[in-house]
Amino acid sequence: MRFLLIPAPPSSDAKVEAEAPFDEKLFTAYMKYNEEMHKAGVLVASEGLNPNAKSAHVKLSREKRTVVDGPFAETKELIAGFWLIDVKSREEAIEWALRCPKGPGGDEVLEIRPLTGANDLPLRLRELIAEAAPTWSAAFSKS
Repeated sequence: MRFLLIPAPPSSDAKVEAEAPFDEKLFTAYMKYNEEMHKAGVLVASEGLNPNAKSAHVKLSREKRTVVDGPFAETKELIAGFWLIDVKSREEAIEWALRCPKGPGGDEVLEIRPLTGANDLPLRLRELIAEAAPTWSAAFSKS
């Protein structure tokens, strides 16, 4: 089962954390956490995200598409990165999340989101996927 671990500070601390000085000790702790998951064979990907000033939103509204460049005011929705892990169960994902280093500032939340796998979908949807995206569906079916 694959899960995303998404760290997000509470909205009240987002600005404080964005302005916090670089913490070499904390950075090293995150890298050791990545290494531990990699050695255990559960880490699929771990990426940091660039500041939201480099971001864009594409708004979809019926036939109209609009691009809005960052930075964005709603810092409560900012995330700094993610981990994609492949583990046997939700409980194992929680165990890994409990080992995560804590970022600067106050409390934060580490959201654990299961990814949708082929076995989560009804047969008819899997058939539609295979028809519409045969190359991609071969890889999706293995998830």
